[in-house]
Amino acid sequence: MNIAQAKEEIRHTVQAYLKKDDKGDYQIPAIRQRPVLLMGPPGIGKTQIMEQVAQECSVGLVAYTITHHTRQSAVGLPLICEETYEGQVYSVTEYTMSEIIASVYRCIRDEGKKEGILFIDEINCVSETLTPAMLQFLQCKTFGNRAVPQGWIIVAAGNPPEYNRSVRSFDMVTLDRVRLIEVEAELDIWLNYAADKHIHGVITSYLQLRKNNFYRIETDVDGLRYVTARGWEDLSALMQVYEELEIPVTEEVVREYLRLPDVAEDFAAYYDLYRKYRDDYGIHEILRGNAQPALYERLLKAGFDERVAVVNLLLDALKEPLNRMFEEKTFTGTPQSEALADAMGHAFDFLEDAFGADGSQEMLLFVTGLTMYKEAAVFLAMNPQPKYMKYNELLLGGGRRRKLLQELKQD
Repeated sequence: MNIAQAKEEIRHTVQAYLKKDDKGDYQIPAIRQRPVLLMGPPGIGKTQIMEQVAQECSVGLVAYTITHHTRQSAVGLPLICEETYEGQVYSVTEYTMSEIIASVYRCIRDEGKKEGILFIDEINCVSETLTPAMLQFLQCKTFGNRAVPQGWIIVAAGNPPEYNRSVRSFDMVTLDRVRLIEVEAELDIWLNYAADKHIHGVITSYLQLRKNNFYRIETDVDGLRYVTARGWEDLSALMQVYEELEIPVTEEVVREYLRLPDVAEDFAAYYDLYRKYRDDYGIHEILRGNAQPALYERLLKAGFDERVAVVNLLLDALKEPLNRMFEEKTFTGTPQSEALADAMGHAFDFLEDAFGADGSQEMLLFVTGLTMYKEAAVFLAMNPQPKYMKYNELLLGGGRRRKLLQELKQD
């Protein structure tokens, strides 16, 4: 399943495991509350969905990446105690409270949340000495002699062996005690996330055109080569600040984040082209209603890559004032909101004149981009745009949308 479906499944699990009967007892007893084992490639957002689920369910969250732990730190340092058996005193080794279990109790104490999620990441990448403790954790919900408190649900995440040479396989006894959810990277789901996280427009534009370059992992004579969702997001953050500082985003910089040379080279070239289109088309002049007649002729002859870039450049230019208005809460009744409404109207006019008024692939991308962007959704709810409503109904209705999306994939 994709990461959005996995999030929904975990949310449902939290709701079910925490449901109580009339006596105040959990309807599913702790022994039947199987830990969730989330298996999927690195960098697809496993940690982020745990944060979202915890927030949406109003429960606590304690998150750990387990790879740096030793057996002693996971189950607690040993303590020598004395026990008396049949009148004879013996020295006995016991483990103190685990750092991880202690963190759960600190969360209960500091946040006042007696129920929550204990999330352990990279659980199958631990050292050999810690593996038995991890198996015990999944099977018995304990670290050493310390149990996870009632009301706390265990979710663990790991990477399949094709992504990490150091992973360790779980035996059938362990797997028969967990709920295994296998997750795959899916671009369409990530694009929704990208809109919410304000990922750089050139990245979303590029990935709409090069879908196969979203998530790739390959091995050659030089070792492992990869491009991941995390790589795109981290690159976006750097690019945005570099542009503010007027520092060039070179291919060498891109290669530091996109570890597949052909993808890094292709994206760096697209980035340069994207910036050139912004200047060539005079995007801000289009939004002022001053589109030059020559632009329409150029677009008619342009390839699909160029047309998609222009649509995303229009969206980028609209997002800047949208973000400011969202921060200042000035969505309506201000000169800024009126200017933004006019700019959106000019964008729709330009796309209609360029690609026709009956609904095109380009218009679909534009309307979808506005719909996915929460700041735009708030603005449009308070400042209705007739053309947005028209194309939203025309293009985002099932059959028409599916047909256009299929054409996009073919292109």
